[in-house]
Amino acid sequence: MSRAEIKPFTKKELANLYEITPHCFTTMLAPFADNVGKKNGRYYTVKQVEKIFSHLGYPNSYLKDELV
Repeated sequence: MSRAEIKPFTKKELANLYEITPHCFTTMLAPFADNVGKKNGRYYTVKQVEKIFSHLGYPNSYLKDELV
């Protein structure tokens, strides 16, 4: 998956990408929650995921996939 292939993710999926627990992910995202906005059902939209990546940086596992 490359940066161009950003897709909707659940909180659990994003936490797995960052290699942390969903609770830690929520804590990390808290300062930016207003900017990111609420999830649409279970998923963050592509735009929200882009904002999350811009605030928290791209996850290491996401970047590793890009290098392959």
